[in-house]
Amino acid sequence: MILALLALALVIPLGLDLYMPVPEGNPVTEEKVALGRRLFHDRRLSRDRSIACASCHDPDRAFTDARPLAIGVQRRLGRRSAPALINRGYGRAFFWDGRAATLEEQVLQPIQDPNEMDMTLTDASARVGLSPEEISRALASYVRSILSGNSRFDRFVNGDRGALSSGQRAGLQLFRGKGNCTACHVGPTFTDERFHNTGVAWRVATLESSVPGGFRDDGRFVVTGRLEDRGAFKTPTLRDVARTAPYMHDGSLATLGEVVEFYNDGGRSNPLLDPELRPLRLTAREKRQLVAFLQALSGTVTR
Repeated sequence: MILALLALALVIPLGLDLYMPVPEGNPVTEEKVALGRRLFHDRRLSRDRSIACASCHDPDRAFTDARPLAIGVQRRLGRRSAPALINRGYGRAFFWDGRAATLEEQVLQPIQDPNEMDMTLTDASARVGLSPEEISRALASYVRSILSGNSRFDRFVNGDRGALSSGQRAGLQLFRGKGNCTACHVGPTFTDERFHNTGVAWRVATLESSVPGGFRDDGRFVVTGRLEDRGAFKTPTLRDVARTAPYMHDGSLATLGEVVEFYNDGGRSNPLLDPELRPLRLTAREKRQLVAFLQALSGTVTR
């Protein structure tokens, strides 16, 4: 049953032939997904037993946590916000900087991060009575089962012309046209799975501040070592984006309106700004329409 759901989950709501890649070494089974779900909510995987994966990836918030930055054991503050986990089984790179190539690799890193769960894999394995490989495979299988679809937008593109309001339809045209949003947020998952410098991490030095200007987070550069990747972060999905505030890798934008304003201004100028970014000159009405369309991307999220 799970295999059928993963194969068809986005085909039916989106009307597209989108099949999820599953590694041969970790085929999805009902039992493995159920085990992964239990581990996802298991606080024994954190050093002081105070948090679980679900603490930062709340199913009620499209698997985010409504905080600017993630908070780990002993209230330790993380460096970045917790990204949404919906439809991540279709992903090609994981974390904001893409440092994990597979879900099997990704799900173990928060357990080991000192600012998150702060456990060794040996200790985590002993606590739950499973090998690190079993933990990895089960958690990755569960994440592959976290899907979102059947939004108002999906129903609209599948023929229900009344699914979107006139303002949302206008927002869709802006999204595809004047707003240039599809330069990065493309396809049924609304992400190109690539890395872009929008200037969010760039800070300008001012006379009033003693802090020098420059990148506050080097982003993808830490992984690749390529100078052109400084300040670049992975494009997040826009699925259920109305439920995942605050926004950006640092949670610095509180509302969708602020996000639209940020891109309307052409991002934040810096030496490595993505060439796709430019001032959009949206009217106040167009900004509202674009936000209305983004709200129409909220759908049914599996748990």
